[in-house]
Amino acid sequence: MPETAAPAPRTTSRTTPHTTYRPSPDHVPAAPARRFLEVDVFATGPLTGNPLAVVVDAEGLSAGRMQALAAWTGFSETAFLLPPTDPDADYRVRIFTPREEFDFAGHPTLGSALAWLHAGGTPRTPGRLVQECGVGLVPVTVADDGVLAFATPPLRRSGPLDEADVVRIAAGLGVEREAIVDHAWGENGPPWQLVRLADADAVRALEPRGHAELKVGVVGLEGPGAETACEVRAFAYGTEDPVTGSLNGALAQWLRGRGLVPERYAAAQGSRVGRRGRVHVHDDGARIWIGGRASVVVDGTIML
Repeated sequence: MPETAAPAPRTTSRTTPHTTYRPSPDHVPAAPARRFLEVDVFATGPLTGNPLAVVVDAEGLSAGRMQALAAWTGFSETAFLLPPTDPDADYRVRIFTPREEFDFAGHPTLGSALAWLHAGGTPRTPGRLVQECGVGLVPVTVADDGVLAFATPPLRRSGPLDEADVVRIAAGLGVEREAIVDHAWGENGPPWQLVRLADADAVRALEPRGHAELKVGVVGLEGPGAETACEVRAFAYGTEDPVTGSLNGALAQWLRGRGLVPERYAAAQGSRVGRRGRVHVHDDGARIWIGGRASVVVDGTIML
């Protein structure tokens, strides 16, 4: 009996209806990609300095958007590079903390200079940049060994603190009033209140217990033969800053005026927060320069 072929399987043709994607009313269009760097400033080795976030091409961003990103990164400061408005400047920078915008800050100045160079910027004068910011034009030098330095802006406010402020600072730092042997204003952008303790060991030993509203820089001198001239700590709004350029600039002007440090010295900062920051200070007779090493740690893009 001849074999009969098995019937062919039935196929069903289905037509998938065409649908058009319609974004929801609250859909947010993709933001443009912008160059984004993270820079380690005042470092003595990998990841030992103060990190800075930098948006390289920040044109078109509102102040509110900049402030939102600064709060989101959570870094001490976030910098935004813009074309200069002054013909003598190489670039312009706006600097934001998680809470507010600053006219000037030290580690963002050095970090922004390195970021601008890393992104392809070419200074008008080799080895020298001019930054435009809220305090005006700030010269930045780049030495052959890679150390960057900025000229400290003049103090907007100086002179001794009110006694009530000194008492409040002592309480916030967890020390007796008598532990503060000297004090002064050092406002050069950020409104630093400066206090000096008996020595560097006293600064390292601090255990602050109520500094949420303080913005205070603390310094103590090292003894003879030490690698650095002083130990520095910075407390601002409940946190300790790893390494602080503006504070060290204000301290240098104050300590030099007191005759307590030489024209060239190094300051240590960050040991109590796991960093090994070094700030190099040079008083050339006309200006005080604050310098340090910096390196790019992250190079990418941010949708903003």
